Amino acid sequence: MDFFSGIWDWIQQFWESLTWGRIALGLSFTVITIIASYGLIVIGMIKIPADYFSSKYVTEINQDRHFSLRWATFLIKNLIGFLMIIAGVIMIFTPGPGVPTILLGLILMDIPGKRPLEAKLIQRPMVLSAVNDLRAKYNKPPLIMD
Repeated sequence: MDFFSGIWDWIQQFWESLTWGRIALGLSFTVITIIASYGLIVIGMIKIPADYFSSKYVTEINQDRHFSLRWATFLIKNLIGFLMIIAGVIMIFTPGPGVPTILLGLILMDIPGKRPLEAKLIQRPMVLSAVNDLRAKYNKPPLIMD
């Protein structure tokens, strides 16, 4: 019972500490993250090759780049992808494009076994049609699915 009373005390303290400034800050943060997510999703879905989800797609490794540059790119890309997956999971329960954000985060990351999960997410009829409609708007071919 102490656990629930502790939670209730925390909720009361939080509610009492709310000010209009904190509410405005929270709303501003929410609006900015939603706009940034939509922008990143549009850019990401337009930039990926049409055959990215095909089994014939081969990733290009930048062998002509210096090792430290490739390593830094790898780390930054995976960190951004991880943060987008976390944001997407949060957006499933709050306003925002949760599933597309998770998909874009997965596309950015270089982890083993990600292809089946990406394909499962993109093959959802609403997601695939929305992505292909977006690509058509920017004169890009529709995604090729196997």
